[in-house]
Amino acid sequence: MILRSIAFFAIVFFGFTLEGYAQSTREPEKQEGFKSNIQTVKKKKRSKKQSYSYKIDNAINEYEALMKENAKKYAKMEKGMKKPQYSDPTYFGHKKKPKKRPLGKRKMCKECGIVH
Repeated sequence: MILRSIAFFAIVFFGFTLEGYAQSTREPEKQEGFKSNIQTVKKKKRSKKQSYSYKIDNAINEYEALMKENAKKYAKMEKGMKKPQYSDPTYFGHKKKPKKRPLGKRKMCKECGIVH
């Protein structure tokens, strides 16, 4: 009986003394020498430039900018086509209107292939 009480006392005594070395679940960072074996899984955040919606928005913006540039270019071309060398049929594609020479002095034109 005395042995049982001594054994019980020893188990209780060692149990309380070892409890100081036990890991606390509430404050793991405050204990000295504590190293976590559990690796925290970090979710990779997509950067703004890699997101699908950003790519779509960016493509739409680029498309609209390109269409504005093209509209500007075509308007300029249309304005240039109103010049007489393009709109008047007597120019035959020449920059300057070709001279009408007398019948005996007419030559074959290298630009348009017409005799004038």
